[in-house]
Amino acid sequence: MPPTLQALTDGVLKGDKTALGRAITLLESKKKPDTQKADKLIETCLSQKADSLRIGITGPPGVGKSTFIEVFGKQLTALGKKVAVLAIDPSSAISKGSILGDKTRMQELAKDTNAFVRPTPSGDASGGVAKKTRETIILCEAAGYDVVLVETVGVGQNEIAAYSMVDFFLVLQLPGAGDELQGIKRGMMEMADGIAINKSDGDAIKKALVAQGELTRALHLFPHKENGWIPKVLLCSAQENEGLAAIWDMIMEFATITKTNGHFEFQRKSQNKYWLLQTIDAEIKNRFYQNKHVKSHIDSLLKAVMEGQISPFAAADKLLKLATK
Repeated sequence: MPPTLQALTDGVLKGDKTALGRAITLLESKKKPDTQKADKLIETCLSQKADSLRIGITGPPGVGKSTFIEVFGKQLTALGKKVAVLAIDPSSAISKGSILGDKTRMQELAKDTNAFVRPTPSGDASGGVAKKTRETIILCEAAGYDVVLVETVGVGQNEIAAYSMVDFFLVLQLPGAGDELQGIKRGMMEMADGIAINKSDGDAIKKALVAQGELTRALHLFPHKENGWIPKVLLCSAQENEGLAAIWDMIMEFATITKTNGHFEFQRKSQNKYWLLQTIDAEIKNRFYQNKHVKSHIDSLLKAVMEGQISPFAAADKLLKLATK
């Protein structure tokens, strides 16, 4: 028998990992009774004031995000931090399951009593995160985790959704052969609060230093950030456990500066506004497709559009009018 909402809430607030896992599963459910319970749970957890730090970590496939996060997370727990990791894996378009075999990742960190690792397939959500990542962050903070690491998919055109829910956005890159600037998207550069060139060890050191110089110069071409922070490019090797302490120092410096000038809190409030607007967009879309009039006409209109009998614009107009009946 599943636990009551009160028991689940009490468990989360006490930091019980089993309760937290069940609460996240409740969040991810599409059943109406579950979504209603989840909404009440989130409301309660939002009232819990948490002095947390949310860090988004992204980068291209193969950059070593999982290894970096595991070593970085272990370093933070050694400092006395409670660390939650939300590892978002790309999903198969066919099975909807996770492509990267997430159950085998970050095993050492998952065993740490001060860490919580939750792998989640991204499904059909856009922006590099899963649909309920933002709500899951709230649950983790209510459970007492003071550092939340969000590992994004690292594929697709942008990671704006991930950027909209974290305090610090870290972009991992690889040492290359002069293709660093081509390999990192302009949008990613503009969002980055810090860039870490991972796997900077052995024979790759020289390439890493070149990349560091090029990326530093490139960052200076962008307008200064409103929060007063100047992004940095650091070298590290998660495999060798080198340079990660400097990355944490950079993040702490960022937090100190932005909390002092008030931008840290301002950004959190702006993100809540964005969360509201995104929720409205998602709910409107959901209600549109669940509308009985839309359901009864959409297949025939799709067929008519495919056969050129009606324009997509006219068909959309008909469906939108049907949705308002």
